[in-house]
Amino acid sequence: MSVTYMTRQQRAVLRCMETAQHGCATAAELAEQLHQQGQSVGLTTVYRQLEKLAAQGLVHKIVTDEGAYYQYCNCQEHRDCFLLKCERCGSISHLDCTHLGHLYSHLLTDHGFAINPRRTLFYGLCRNCQEAQG
Repeated sequence: MSVTYMTRQQRAVLRCMETAQHGCATAAELAEQLHQQGQSVGLTTVYRQLEKLAAQGLVHKIVTDEGAYYQYCNCQEHRDCFLLKCERCGSISHLDCTHLGHLYSHLLTDHGFAINPRRTLFYGLCRNCQEAQG
């Protein structure tokens, strides 16, 4: 997806997303980070910029039982990216993998259901939590 003109606030929010400590962040966390960097951006503005960035395909909006999170997306084509959420530590990982394309095709062809990979979130255990479980 081509990127349109970005405002200073959009660039600031996107930079925060790129460096999010746990791979994703809430709008409130981003607003706090921006304030710590000396930017005067209100929470409503952060939400508005995140929605615009999500519409451009630059961030994923992840709706979980705990609320909405956002994660930076650096995929070029956005067709095969999806998210993995660890049920133990809560980390959310972004993955770009074409292997799920077969599943998406099967669901569409055989079951008439079109998956939206941009909003697909798989739950399980991350590698670190699996290793810790032993």
